[in-house]
Amino acid sequence: MAVRRSKLGLRVNYLIIFLSGLVLLAAAILIFMLVVKNVYGNYEVSEILPSKKNLSVFTWDKQKKAAILYSEYTQNMLPQGSTWISDNIDTWEIFIKASKMNYDIISDQMIELGEHFDYPLIILPAAKSMSDKQLVQIKKYLERGGSIFVTSGIATFSDEAKWRGWEFFTEVFGMNFYKEIHPRDFERKVHTLRGNLPLTSGIPTGYSLKIATWDRPIYAEVLEPRTTQVSFWYDFIREAGLVMEEIKRSAGIAYGTYGKGRFVWFGFELNSVLGEQEDYIYFEKLFNNSINWLTYKPTANIKDWPAPYDAAMILVPIINEQPYNINNVLPIINRHKLPASVFVRPQTAITYPSLIKSIAGKVDLGAIVDIGFLESPFDTLNSLYDQQLQFTNMGIAKDTLESISGTKVNGLMPEYGYFDDNTMVGMARYGYNYMVTDSLTDRSVPKTVFRNEQPMLIFTKTARDDRKIIGEYGLKERSFQLYTYEEDINRLLFEGGLYILKVHTDFQLQPQYVDVINDVVKYAKQNNLWITSVDEILSWWKRRGNIEVRYEWRSKRRISVEVTNPSDIIVEEFVAEVNINKPVRNVNVSSEIINTDIPVYEFDKESNSLYMYIKNLKPNETRIFLIDFENILPL
Repeated sequence: MAVRRSKLGLRVNYLIIFLSGLVLLAAAILIFMLVVKNVYGNYEVSEILPSKKNLSVFTWDKQKKAAILYSEYTQNMLPQGSTWISDNIDTWEIFIKASKMNYDIISDQMIELGEHFDYPLIILPAAKSMSDKQLVQIKKYLERGGSIFVTSGIATFSDEAKWRGWEFFTEVFGMNFYKEIHPRDFERKVHTLRGNLPLTSGIPTGYSLKIATWDRPIYAEVLEPRTTQVSFWYDFIREAGLVMEEIKRSAGIAYGTYGKGRFVWFGFELNSVLGEQEDYIYFEKLFNNSINWLTYKPTANIKDWPAPYDAAMILVPIINEQPYNINNVLPIINRHKLPASVFVRPQTAITYPSLIKSIAGKVDLGAIVDIGFLESPFDTLNSLYDQQLQFTNMGIAKDTLESISGTKVNGLMPEYGYFDDNTMVGMARYGYNYMVTDSLTDRSVPKTVFRNEQPMLIFTKTARDDRKIIGEYGLKERSFQLYTYEEDINRLLFEGGLYILKVHTDFQLQPQYVDVINDVVKYAKQNNLWITSVDEILSWWKRRGNIEVRYEWRSKRRISVEVTNPSDIIVEEFVAEVNINKPVRNVNVSSEIINTDIPVYEFDKESNSLYMYIKNLKPNETRIFLIDFENILPL
């Protein structure tokens, strides 16, 4: 169309302007949609319209509320004036506020009348007494896709305080009640957490919570595959019994599904958790992970061990009486190319220098050092040696062994198992970079400590050694010895921790028993343990411990994961595990930053977990990955 001229100049062509405007509008919409896709991933057009429903997706914490039941029915069971219910509710309010989720306090009647269905999460703390109507409504709520967070013996009494039993517990949670822990038996109980689960993400594998028994915590056994055991009460160090059998019927935390809904069960009340600052930090992480799982939010962590291993093993022979028996294990070490860290006292090295020289280079050497004696970890009357005497003994031990063997000594083992801060300072001073001890029992993975800016690893006692198996149990039959070692391997696989096979020259290394070690190594290999050396674990743990991982829920179909290496060394390879915490398919990993190396990854449909095998993360490098997926179920 020609442009007409007039005396007043160019005449405006409204059709061209209109069409140009449409083109610009279409371009703007396209750019907007591309920006939204880049930030939030795949979407449908209906999901980006500014509706109330769509806006609530990105303001979950403000729009969605949890409901906390104040159980008057349970209160009526208690002695007059009891504040047990209100004290528990107060604690839950503190933790829910810290998790940045809003909440309402609801009554028994609200659940009976069905006024709870709009809440995405219902918390039932200390709700031992509930009516039949409540149980029906709770099951309907779960079947429709709701989530519940419960403690102890929920609904074991009726609203009239009559004993109902464990039928509801078994039906909904897929578990069988085994027993209560009575305060007269224990004032407190150690409660061990498994690693590499959505609820224990970021918590050391095998971490031991300390739980008071005044509220009679519960042992339970998982019966159905829809329920996952998170922890156990059984203490392998102090209690007898068949290990895995006792572990499986002593669950104290579990999570799972019922109908379309989800649940998390703690077999104790929140007020029962004891400990120091670190204990409360890890318990808060456990609590927040539980909330994330119940509300379909992701969690992420760095796997403890290199792929594809779920547990690890080291061999620690100790030269004691009958020192020449150390030679009995060398053929097994050579046959399996098995690394070993042998510990010896400096006095023994002086007495048998030729023996120490003969094994030097074939194994790593560590020093057994006398730093003092305590009756128990809680001993307040006695103390270890003072700093100067500890320093003297550590220095003499290291110099003696290094001069005799001609090799470097990096490991220390306290003579009686215990240590204090003076010990750690002395280790840093004399160049010890790891310790094997019996006194640290709060985890089944190494613990990193720093003194004088030097990192050192503490290896706890994670399994029964031959002194207990042969000396205390009196197991002379090799088949019984092997079975006991296999029990502990199975337990460490269940936890995901480090199996420390500690053997002595006057017990397992005797000629008539030493072949059992060969069978133990075979069993470990069959079960895919990472059989490694202390030096390799030192290197791995240092690299793994430097990695920081953060994650963000971008949208219904996208999670952003950021991994950072703040250290001054390259991390050659590690595994980042992302628990998506909901059923998804067609998982894809990309990055919004050009030239970012996309790692090899695997998605486990059973656990809804993504494993990213990341390589060569340089010092101070950060990589951001976008995880896109399709939801199988509507949320």
